[in-house]
Amino acid sequence: MLQYPITIEPDGDGYLVTCPDLPEVTSDGDTIAEAIANGADAVEEALAGRLDDFEDIPHPGTSGNAVAYVSSLIGLKVLLAWGLREQGLTRADLTRATGWHRNQVDRLFDPRHATRLDQFDAAFAAIGKRIEAQTAALDLRSAA
Repeated sequence: MLQYPITIEPDGDGYLVTCPDLPEVTSDGDTIAEAIANGADAVEEALAGRLDDFEDIPHPGTSGNAVAYVSSLIGLKVLLAWGLREQGLTRADLTRATGWHRNQVDRLFDPRHATRLDQFDAAFAAIGKRIEAQTAALDLRSAA
């Protein structure tokens, strides 16, 4: 689904994690593995915060020395937000296009709501898109 590059740097006895695309992301870990895991959590929290606040969400860049994987649920919510923005649509437009109540549409973007896949399918179809899924091996590269 989505992955954001993160930067891991030695910091005292542990490691500092930042994300060039999401400046609010700062985390750490005692080991590189822990730093990557904590960094992924911080990236997901940053995306959730931006979804909550209806803020712009940047597309992932390429600079970083490790990768933070985003959960499929948050990833789909971000992809839907990007889809609306790319087409110059609002949540009100999506409400009209789906025929749903506004609170149903708002839940599509709520990071704490476990949106069903059929709801995502309908929402993406309403903006002329469809979901494609694939699996891939995890890139568990260490920060070097």
